[in-house]
Amino acid sequence: MNSSPNNRADLDGETFVAALRGAAPYVHAHHGRTVVIVIPGEICARDDIDRLLGDIALLHSLGVRLVLVHGARPQIDRELAIRGISPAYNGDVRVTDSATMEAVKAAVGVLRMDLEARLSASRSVTVREESQPRVVGGSWVTARPVGVRDGVDHHLTGEVRRIDIASIRQAVAQDQIVLLSPIGYSPTGETFNLRNADIAESVAIGLGADKLIFVMDTEPGRWRAALGSGDSGQLSLSAAEPLVRQTVAELGAEDRNCLRAGIAAVTGGVGRVHLIGTEGHSPLLRELYTRDGAGLMIADEDDYESIRPATVEDARAIAELIAPLEASGILRPRSRDQLELDIETFSVIVRDGMVIACNAFVDYPDDRCAEFACVVVHPAYRRRDLAAALLRRARTTARSRGYSRLFALTTATPHWFLEHGFHPGTVGDLPADKARSYDVTRASKVLLLERP
Repeated sequence: MNSSPNNRADLDGETFVAALRGAAPYVHAHHGRTVVIVIPGEICARDDIDRLLGDIALLHSLGVRLVLVHGARPQIDRELAIRGISPAYNGDVRVTDSATMEAVKAAVGVLRMDLEARLSASRSVTVREESQPRVVGGSWVTARPVGVRDGVDHHLTGEVRRIDIASIRQAVAQDQIVLLSPIGYSPTGETFNLRNADIAESVAIGLGADKLIFVMDTEPGRWRAALGSGDSGQLSLSAAEPLVRQTVAELGAEDRNCLRAGIAAVTGGVGRVHLIGTEGHSPLLRELYTRDGAGLMIADEDDYESIRPATVEDARAIAELIAPLEASGILRPRSRDQLELDIETFSVIVRDGMVIACNAFVDYPDDRCAEFACVVVHPAYRRRDLAAALLRRARTTARSRGYSRLFALTTATPHWFLEHGFHPGTVGDLPADKARSYDVTRASKVLLLERP
């Protein structure tokens, strides 16, 4: 191994191993899966486009089946300017007369050849000749004219009529990268100018793609507050749908179009839609190979991050989550056997398959109360107050069982309980069975929540 300072890894050994272990489940999960990636013309025009294409080549080398759909809006506008033609739009849809169509063909043709050359030359992880991505395309998009809308004839602006899914599926199964341009063809030989988001939506639905990813010229991560996704990076389908019809300052026309296509794709059966920007180091790879990603995700599923009853299969994850607090004396130690015996008392919050928070709900039905116990949140998620979500679930459970009180014992976090409606109590307020097992050496504070 070359130990020259110029070839040193940027990461220390521990960080590298942790990153590799964290990415390994995603490498396995994405291998052999089909992903459609949309690259707008604005991104294609950037000087750093090769970085993104290198990341795409890396995905290909990791066994991801790829379909790329590129845009060409600025390239078309540049070609029109060269030809002395003013671009015409109806809303955010280009009006494509015959002269404009010639400019579209020229701009898209040059850009496509450039992307093919750059992708074919990308060798992100190896220099072996056989590792070079094979990029293919074809007349796989059949289109029809948009026609007259709002009194405006759109001429050769088109919309997707049909996608040759069988040919695309065969190509990606043969380890080829499919590259689609924003062009469609009619059975009568006409060529139409299409929106790349519309093509991507139709292809992703037709293939039953696992993911549809929009690489955007804006930064979707900055939309979180406006879109109500908080810090989670996830936008539910029900929350995303109204945004297409609303005027949100953070969303431009192209952003809204991507959002619309993403919603349609999820509704049509695509597993997840991701909206990512270009800021930071390799956001595409971080979105796919880290738990928290780098952008926004739209998904019509409840289990990406959900609270649910724990099962015995969660016992190991819970044990690992609570072990540091047991070691520090904040929690009383539980054996693995005891944890498995008590597993039905636990609830967990799971994020993309990982247990990130837990609590136990211990019933005392004769006393019409329950203990809210063993409340632990993974350190990486403590800013989001997931414990409050667990408490809301516990309160709902207590009410459903007709209980009049929740109680908790704590040595380290009494203020959190006080901030969430508990008040100080004494050992005498505990159920008799719990009072008998109270460990005076720990001197845990008793907190009570009446009428939960």
